[in-house]
Amino acid sequence: MRDQQLIKFLVTALAVFISGMLLPGVDVANVWVAMVLAAILALLNRFVKPLLILLTIPATVFTLGLFLFVINGVIIFIADWLVPDQFFSVRNFLMGIVFSLLIAFTTSILENLLGVQQPKK
Repeated sequence: MRDQQLIKFLVTALAVFISGMLLPGVDVANVWVAMVLAAILALLNRFVKPLLILLTIPATVFTLGLFLFVINGVIIFIADWLVPDQFFSVRNFLMGIVFSLLIAFTTSILENLLGVQQPKK
C-alpha cells in the first residue's frame, strides 16, 4: 500500500515536471521543485479543495460542473503563491487551468503505463 502511494507521488511529480516543460507560461525549475510542488498540491487538494468545492456548490451546479476547472486553477495559484517565483511560476490564470488539466492527463497516462492501481475505498 505504501509503495503504491510513493509511486503515485513520484508519478505526480514527474507529471508536474513534464507539464511545466511543455507549457510556455509555466516554469518549474527542476525535478526537486516538482517533487515539492507535488507535495504542496497533494496537501491543497486534500484540505483546501473540498472547502472550495463546498463553498462554490451553487456556481458549480449552475455551470454544470465547469466551475471545477476554476477551482483547479485557484489551487495552482495558491501553490504558485507558496513556492518562490525563482522555482515555480504560472504566467496567468488560464495557464493555471491548462497546467492543472495537463497534470491530470499526464498523471493518468503515466499511471496506466506503470500499472499503478487506484486505492480501494
